[in-house]
Amino acid sequence: MLISEMSGEECRDLLSRLGFGRLACAHQNRPYIVPIYFAYEPDHLYGFATLGRKVEWMRSNPQVCVEVDEVLSHFRWSSVVVLGRYEELPDTPQYSAVRLQAQLRLEKRALWWQTAYAVGQVRSDPHSSNAIFYCIHIEEISGRRATADPVESAVGLSRAERPARE
Repeated sequence: MLISEMSGEECRDLLSRLGFGRLACAHQNRPYIVPIYFAYEPDHLYGFATLGRKVEWMRSNPQVCVEVDEVLSHFRWSSVVVLGRYEELPDTPQYSAVRLQAQLRLEKRALWWQTAYAVGQVRSDPHSSNAIFYCIHIEEISGRRATADPVESAVGLSRAERPARE
């Protein structure tokens, strides 16, 4: 398997295509990671959550990380890591335009709200006081891609992947 760096453009393309990943945050030196749906726009990601550990921790420490991956096979995968800063988009006149933009972008994704809340509770009212829209401002982005090694492919499985002899 050959691993190579992805260009910034390739990283952004993966973010715009996938819309599902894992968000990591930390509080008092303890890590926490959860699956999220997001909508990508240049320089930031939009997300939706409800009040809970994730939001409380991001409020106390806005430095977060988002990882997305696309695994086609053991030898063909891509992974992008975004380092960024959390910003809540409160339901106030000052944030109404960006909050609406976040919601409209997220609604293009199926089940965009599902990881954030129990299925029946927000479906009828996405403007619930418990509904939290947020933005991750992208500060750094990097990615890696794996492709099959032509030599390994020609020879078959590498020694490390061959079954052990009894």
